[in-house]
Amino acid sequence: SMAGLPRRIIKETQRLMAEPVEGIEATPNEANARYFQVTVHGPNDSPYEGGVFRLELFLPEEYPMNAPKVRFMTKIYHPNIDRLGRICLDILKDKWSPALQIRTVLLSIQALLSAPNPDDPLENDIAELWKNNEPEAIRNAREWTRNYAKPT
Repeated sequence: SMAGLPRRIIKETQRLMAEPVEGIEATPNEANARYFQVTVHGPNDSPYEGGVFRLELFLPEEYPMNAPKVRFMTKIYHPNIDRLGRICLDILKDKWSPALQIRTVLLSIQALLSAPNPDDPLENDIAELWKNNEPEAIRNAREWTRNYAKPT
């Protein structure tokens, strides 16, 4: 239910439902409208193409002064996403601003799948391989996508 939610969250949620981001579904949980189930389709021409990744996104009490909390529930081989699904993304940390929105966050995560950044790693071994042997790292990412990010 939307009762008791800040107007800003209601407006953002309504816009996400009315004008979804291409390749992303974000659905608020019926019991807790601060909690979203998110599906991100692996971007074309990325090692994640064809994969469907499940994430959870939670808007803390302090939102929009504080960033949403987001994590991957689907295993992914990526230098900026760790084994627990935590995401290393500047706008989720020190570059967050209340001017940003859930939509911006989702677009940034989609972009991170298209352009992994091994220079700001969360998974050091993956980042090292990405830097030293990119074809092998991309093969691993494709294999994990096939194994774990299956469309339902």
